[in-house]
Amino acid sequence: MAGTFSPDEARLDGNTSSQGQDDQHTGYTFALVSLTSLFFIWGFLTSLNDILIPHLKNVFSLSYTQAMLIQFCFFGAYFIVSLPAGRLVRKIGYQKGIVFGLIIAGVGCLAFYPAAALQAYPVFLGALFIMASGITLLQVSANPYVTALGSSETASGRLTMTQAFNSLGTTVAPLFGAVLILTAATTGLEQLSEAQFKAQEAQAVQGPYLMLAFSLMLLAFIFSRLNLPVIASHQQQTTQQKNVPGIWSHRHLMLGAIAIFVYVGAEVSIGSFLINFLGEDNIAGMAEAEAAALIAYYWGGAMVGRFIGAIIMQKVPAGKLLAVNALLATAMVVIAMSLSGHIAMYAILLVGLFNSVMFPTIFSLALRGLKHHTSQGSGILCLAIVGGAIVPLLQGILADNIGIQLSFILPLLCYLYIGYYGLFGSKAKSS
Repeated sequence: MAGTFSPDEARLDGNTSSQGQDDQHTGYTFALVSLTSLFFIWGFLTSLNDILIPHLKNVFSLSYTQAMLIQFCFFGAYFIVSLPAGRLVRKIGYQKGIVFGLIIAGVGCLAFYPAAALQAYPVFLGALFIMASGITLLQVSANPYVTALGSSETASGRLTMTQAFNSLGTTVAPLFGAVLILTAATTGLEQLSEAQFKAQEAQAVQGPYLMLAFSLMLLAFIFSRLNLPVIASHQQQTTQQKNVPGIWSHRHLMLGAIAIFVYVGAEVSIGSFLINFLGEDNIAGMAEAEAAALIAYYWGGAMVGRFIGAIIMQKVPAGKLLAVNALLATAMVVIAMSLSGHIAMYAILLVGLFNSVMFPTIFSLALRGLKHHTSQGSGILCLAIVGGAIVPLLQGILADNIGIQLSFILPLLCYLYIGYYGLFGSKAKSS
């Protein structure tokens, strides 16, 4: 009967024998291995925005607030697309959702070519929105899929492990962008007029994003041919059951959505301001290309922390680990705001290490016990990723008025809420 399956049941071949269970386990392992490529690519694309922000800020002579429209348009797509994407995934399944998401993201990358040729900032923002819409569909499809591929008790560890490959993408992307965008844009500028200089800077993004478009389309083709398990309990339900609480009655899901909002906002905001923060005379006084390479340490810390966190979570309750990491991140932000020089630089980079387990842990804790509401809950959580649009924009306004260093008060408040969610708000109960 619809809605009676547990979250970790799957419709494979109907075989309940030990041989069938072995086949099921093999299918799950293959699916998880395949999904790691998706986590890598959307982490790569998201982190590349940290290179675009200072780059386009120079090209179009933008204020911090205007430059943060890059993150506003990118993460604003999550707010607009997440719920429709959740409904779509319930109808067509996780695998087709992944394929469509990859294709849409590829189209967004292709749109960078005319944006650079036209040297039009609004066209860049439109391309980012299209690309982010595809990534949103990927998130709505892949995150709950990973939580369903096995026991619900180990879902946090599984999602943390796959998110580690997301962090690998965010670690590699700044190095890629520093070489192919920032360095390429400043090569051979001595003989150029100001107009030619701006044109070369704008066109520096064309080659890298064409390569990314090709990679996304290739992945879409590969995933359209894979034979992946179908999760029965997470498909759209055709029978309405009486006296079953609705999705909005789950308090831990609603508080989890707020936690996702502030977490993504804090993580993205810090990454967005890192190059400019490290360029401040009282911090490190670094050139953009040099500072861009250090962003890899911020995202690399998250990657290392996720591998470690996936192991620790086998022994430590996920909520407690989340709270500890949030308090340590808070301490690092306080140091970065209060001090100067290399101490402040290393403190802000260390925040990445403590960010590591936050997203997958919040996500899996918020989805715990939702059963047939899981895909809808995933859509709500992905909707909350709009924090990556709002918090950086608000910090941009603060930076324009009180300076970059003091503007980090906003991420600090975000981490304090995450600590509360880990200790108290993540307890699964319906209101």
